[in-house]
Amino acid sequence: MLIGASMFATDYAMRPDELARELEQRGYESLWVPEHTHIPASRRTAYPGGGDLPKEYWHTYDPFIALTAAAAATRKLRLGTGICLIIQRDPIITAKEIASLDMLSGGRFIFGIGGGWNVEEMENHGTNFKKRWRVLRERVLAMKEIWTKEEAEFHGEFVNFDKIWCHPKPAQKPHPPVLMGGDGPTTFERVIQFCDGWLPLGFRAAATDLVKRITDLRHQAEVAGRDPKTISITVFGAEPDRATISELAKAGVERAVLMLPAAQRDTVLPLLDRYSQLSDA
Repeated sequence: MLIGASMFATDYAMRPDELARELEQRGYESLWVPEHTHIPASRRTAYPGGGDLPKEYWHTYDPFIALTAAAAATRKLRLGTGICLIIQRDPIITAKEIASLDMLSGGRFIFGIGGGWNVEEMENHGTNFKKRWRVLRERVLAMKEIWTKEEAEFHGEFVNFDKIWCHPKPAQKPHPPVLMGGDGPTTFERVIQFCDGWLPLGFRAAATDLVKRITDLRHQAEVAGRDPKTISITVFGAEPDRATISELAKAGVERAVLMLPAAQRDTVLPLLDRYSQLSDA
């Protein structure tokens, strides 16, 4: 089982380069950071976790800048977005950012994506909440064209451009792995159609429930004509205990990502020491 860690990389927590060095020294496989460009002050959309929205949601660094700092401080640590809100981003610019990060890091980037939950945040970027999944699909497909074609073009409902030249191309071929976050009624359709893996939230489901959902995903993949072995499973926010990690490993989960508080060294390092023992579960 690969063990990664995630933190809201904020202006008041450990620097991402410092955290990355500490993770690599302890044998962690990956570092993951989330994304929120801003939080509208209206606060119309309720926080899915319940209660008040934690302040780290509007203090995050840009994920690609944070991960570039982490890449420069490490040699082997993989670097992931958990998750990137591609529905709020220009696909051509984001494709270049990702390709640049993947090239400069020597092919270490993992592209975790999702549809998001904050309606007014999306509206500020011009995305209609009800159309977010269609927007996401087109933007990911367009980015794949840019990453894999010398002269890329895309013509869709939300993304439309004639032939373009755009370099660098990613170091990973054909492109960095794309992992779909979420666990809605149509999530598996998106995973099977245009993603390389599934990125469910572990803290919202018991390990036994996740194991059942993994079985369902594999069955749906077979029905759709896709080899289930081509779909990786990364559980985000897994419970940091040996029993849970062992159960997920038996179910074929490739990676468990453990959550860290947005805090300084004195709080984070003891957790890193404790969690580092889980990779052999």
